Amino acid sequence: MNDTVKLLDVVALTVNLPQYNLWRGQVGTIVETLANGAAFEVEFSDRNGRTYQSLGLHPEQIMVLRFEPVAPDSAEMVRA
Repeated sequence: MNDTVKLLDVVALTVNLPQYNLWRGQVGTIVETLANGAAFEVEFSDRNGRTYQSLGLHPEQIMVLRFEPVAPDSAEMVRA
């Protein structure tokens, strides 16, 4: 179970997925947790909010984007 990724987290791809026309760095939103955190449904939308791709991804294919400073005691968790 992955406790660091949560519903509605903003994430970025860490890999290229050319079969879906998605590339490393593209930003999406977690819309569903799958298999008890073993995978996540990520929705990719354009600037107007229209979804152009939605697919299940493994935690190693994404990284959570952080918009606030990370507390020193949780910095180790972020590196993992």
